[in-house]
Amino acid sequence: MRPAFQRVCIVAILAFLGGCAEIGMVREEPAPGAALEAEQLYKQGDFDHAAQAFLQLAESHSGDRAHYRLRAAEAYYENGEIDAVAQTLEGVRPKRLGSEEVVRYNLLEAELALNRHDAAHAMQFLDFAEATTAMPLRLRALELRARAQADAGNALASARTRAELDRWLGGADRQQNETQLVATLQPLGADALKAQALSLTPGDPLRPWLDMALRHSGQALPLVVMRPNQAVGAVQQGEREGFRAAHRIALLLPGSGPLQAVAQPVRDGFFTAHFADTNPQRAEVYVYDSGGTAAEAVAAYQKAAASGVDRIVGPLSREAVSAVFALGHLSVPVLALNQPERGETPPPGSAAFGLTPDAEAAQAAEHVRERGITRAVIITATEDWAERAALAFRAQFESRNAQIVGEARVQEGEVNFSTMIRQALAGVTSVSNAAPAPGAAAAAPSDTAIFISMRPQQARLLLPQLRLAGYANVPVFATSHIFSGNNNPGMDRDLDGVEFCDAPWLFDAVPSLPKRSEVVRSLDSARGAGGRLFAMGMDAYALLPYMDWLAQRPDSYLAGATGQLAEDNLGRIQRLLTWARFDNGTPHPVNGLQMSTAPLP
Repeated sequence: MRPAFQRVCIVAILAFLGGCAEIGMVREEPAPGAALEAEQLYKQGDFDHAAQAFLQLAESHSGDRAHYRLRAAEAYYENGEIDAVAQTLEGVRPKRLGSEEVVRYNLLEAELALNRHDAAHAMQFLDFAEATTAMPLRLRALELRARAQADAGNALASARTRAELDRWLGGADRQQNETQLVATLQPLGADALKAQALSLTPGDPLRPWLDMALRHSGQALPLVVMRPNQAVGAVQQGEREGFRAAHRIALLLPGSGPLQAVAQPVRDGFFTAHFADTNPQRAEVYVYDSGGTAAEAVAAYQKAAASGVDRIVGPLSREAVSAVFALGHLSVPVLALNQPERGETPPPGSAAFGLTPDAEAAQAAEHVRERGITRAVIITATEDWAERAALAFRAQFESRNAQIVGEARVQEGEVNFSTMIRQALAGVTSVSNAAPAPGAAAAAPSDTAIFISMRPQQARLLLPQLRLAGYANVPVFATSHIFSGNNNPGMDRDLDGVEFCDAPWLFDAVPSLPKRSEVVRSLDSARGAGGRLFAMGMDAYALLPYMDWLAQRPDSYLAGATGQLAEDNLGRIQRLLTWARFDNGTPHPVNGLQMSTAPLP
């Protein structure tokens, strides 16, 4: 049975052709009534009778014999009768066909060759100029080429072809193509996938798929942690360097549904930055409801783009971001408020900005290595974001010639971690919990670190049990999830000593921005964990005038509320985070660090 994608392609081709009179070469005489009846049978799905009708027409109309035998072969193909397709095409002389009919003939011949497991022969029929071919035929040709390349043992070429095909698909067809793409790459093995990723040029669209294939096997590619050193906005001759003001901005956020609670702090942060903008020609902002589905987000984008705005911020969900990026060339640039679902590269002029656990974990791995530590134990929660953090930390840490010596997961509702701690840290030297005798040296620092990614409730249970088990000398590093966003010294005293990366605005560490300690007095959405989303909204507004500049200068950064913001060569806004440490139950930036800053608009 042929894949559903191929059947959809055939239906799309027929819809494009629109009937017998428009197929192939231009004929002087109108199609006879019998031909119209045959086409009607085809459209009704009665492929067997349609094929017989076309064959009768081929016998009675010698001038159009090639045309009608091709149509009969296509009917047999739709009916799944591959042998009949081969027999019917034997009587077709391609030189008697029109240019488009020749393409369709070649596609059928390629199908037959693949059915015989003759990939080389199939590729010969697929060697035609796709750029001048109708889109439904191009899609079918790409799918056939991907299958032929896979059958020939060239998995990377097949995956690259499917990555190209993916840009034009939607719905179930796209999902099926992506499943096949990852399935094509997985047999290569982790080492080959990693080696291939290293050989790719920056921004190669195949990289996200290599990473996805690795993740299916419990691994991931390391990230490039940017360390920009040139602040934007330096004033030269009365103008801010890199600043390009927007005049009309559209903000796409869901007005209802499950993401409304996430959208509210982003919206409030965006408008806080907007109203704090001292630019005399401050942009106008229009809010559009992006709905709860990808299709609604695309409709909101198209409506906003048609209204005359020059910048669009949003949408918010990963699926919606992928759908907007899939539109291809965007008439109005987008600053998406999440990373796309499948890691797609944004269209030119657009960028993706999100708060991802992968980026935090990668920076944690770099931070641990900078301490000279070469061994680590990973302990995380079981949620998806925690699993992503674990994969990212491992990939980054091992890429820096370091070793993961233990790993464990903390189950929701679990309170006794003694067995898990003993198993995960079996290879780590513990020390006595007792205080050292007078005059005796304190326990030496461990050569191993512990990386955790979990909510504060779980961390408050884990840390005391680690100390009780004799691992008080092992440094612990965490993602931002360990901090609730509110100072709670009484409950967080058990977290003392833990270092974690987070948005600097939560600690009032960006002098040029409104202080969070003052904002929370009037806006509840800036409290707690919502403070990070609030900060993201402020950064989204601040980024807009500098998007073009940052895209062209990877060494430049904007001192934002969520970190030092730079754009990599894949169109992603990366954040260099602040490190904080719990002390007496209260987190403080390490070494009292304040972010270097440049004036914001």
